[in-house]
Amino acid sequence: MATSELTELETAIEKIVTIFFAYAGKEGKKGTLTAGEFKELVQLQLPSLMKDTPSLEEKMSELDVNSDQELKFGEYWQLIGELAKAVRREKAGKK
Repeated sequence: MATSELTELETAIEKIVTIFFAYAGKEGKKGTLTAGEFKELVQLQLPSLMKDTPSLEEKMSELDVNSDQELKFGEYWQLIGELAKAVRREKAGKK
């Protein structure tokens, strides 16, 4: 990353990527999330935003577009986009 100080948005993007790689590769392939890694990431990093998700197994299956039982970064990014849209809807409704 650049040597200058990051903006808030740049820091947020870097954090999203860093968290993915902190969980990916503990099991299975390095750089992908297994079901166990996905569950741990959601429980520890997204407990409020994912509290209404009835089944993490179903959510992972929905995100796993290539059905390889692991989430690549692009598949994880789909979840981040969904959560960002939900936050935006919530914020828009409060105005």
